[in-house]
Amino acid sequence: MLPLVEIDAAAPRERGRQYGEQARAQIAASVEFYKREFELKSGLGWAEVTRRAPQWVPVIEPFHADALEEVRGIAEGSGFRFEEILALNGRGELRAGNPFAADGCTSFSLTNGAAGDGHVYCGQTWDWRVGTKESIVLLRVVQEPKPTILMQVEAGQIGRHGANSAGIGLNANGLEAQFGFGLGVPAPYIRRRILDSHTMHEALTVVMTVKQALCSNLLFTHRDGYCVDLETTPERHGVLEPVDGMLVHANAFLAHVPPQIEETYRPSSFDSLFRAPRVEQHLRRARETRSTDETRRVIAEALSDHFAYPNSVCTHPDPRDGGRWETVAAVIVDLTAGDYLVSPGNPCEHGFEPLPWNLYA
Repeated sequence: MLPLVEIDAAAPRERGRQYGEQARAQIAASVEFYKREFELKSGLGWAEVTRRAPQWVPVIEPFHADALEEVRGIAEGSGFRFEEILALNGRGELRAGNPFAADGCTSFSLTNGAAGDGHVYCGQTWDWRVGTKESIVLLRVVQEPKPTILMQVEAGQIGRHGANSAGIGLNANGLEAQFGFGLGVPAPYIRRRILDSHTMHEALTVVMTVKQALCSNLLFTHRDGYCVDLETTPERHGVLEPVDGMLVHANAFLAHVPPQIEETYRPSSFDSLFRAPRVEQHLRRARETRSTDETRRVIAEALSDHFAYPNSVCTHPDPRDGGRWETVAAVIVDLTAGDYLVSPGNPCEHGFEPLPWNLYA
């Protein structure tokens, strides 16, 4: 299992200190990775990256002051500078050009009878750069009176993808488009505030009112059987709804192609063109299952699919491109039962294990 980090305090700065103290080694691994990558891929030295990072503070503070306090606490608890933790929470927005390239995550949602056991499920593979796996932690945030959150993050980040005790699941995929890059709220703060929400209305309000810098796909699922996918951009958002209770998304625009790129658009993660249909093909079998174990087994098989290996749903390093990508984690969330199942790397090798925490406990 990936390292487990549990933070529980009323004050956000204290939550951050707890996080920084428990994840110090993983934060160090993340800082070292991005020091190398920024220099290698964009020519930005770490000193320049951390000099730029504070420019986001004036837009983050009015949007989510508590999250910014957590970042200060993470820095204090881990022994890293505030600017370094800011940089980890804005690695996409700080980039020059596209140093990290598009990721390859594949997200899904099953609602309204799409799973034969009658449960509501969501989850995804998280495909990211080889070398980041050592920095990933599973984070439980107890923050009364806000909902408790379970999520997987690169250590030091205050938000990515997960689910909360209000029954809201959030899955996220990159959408590469060369426009935006202005001064907007970085993605980790947007995702954290979504997972801080008590209701779907609150969660959607976050996305519809925030000024963001980059494109990102956000898949929302609620335990009561609601699901919607938003292809978000710095300008307009595209909307997708489930078909027969199922929705799968990878890394290509499906609802709309932004006008800023429509004349030249080609999906940068072109394996999206088969990853999403392959997961859909597997998940159609979930409707015929009759037990929760059987349903979860079908979902696990979908996320372990090896069509077009190694550039498959379950991604493995490809020596032809330098072995840059792999599935660093995968999750299956049963929003009905509150079970959160994790594969600490490629699901074909590790399978899925339940966390010791239930969403609703």
